[in-house]
Amino acid sequence: MMKTRFLLIFLLLMLLPGFAEAQCAMCRAVLESDADQSAAKGINDGILYLMVFPYLLIGGVGYFIYRSRRKAKREEQVS
Repeated sequence: MMKTRFLLIFLLLMLLPGFAEAQCAMCRAVLESDADQSAAKGINDGILYLMVFPYLLIGGVGYFIYRSRRKAKREEQVS
């Protein structure tokens, strides 16, 4: 049950940035004034790409904490 919940939350967080608009208001105003929207799309994709790494780091730390607590709990039950 717990694994399924974590998996669903993980998948939701991984899919959510695809729908996000990550540009600030000033960047958006400057980039939307251009007729060619490829620069705006490129900058938006770059911002989203850079946003993923902090989430991966926090998720990794959370996973190791979860795993170590689970291991300690299991050892406590055996003793």
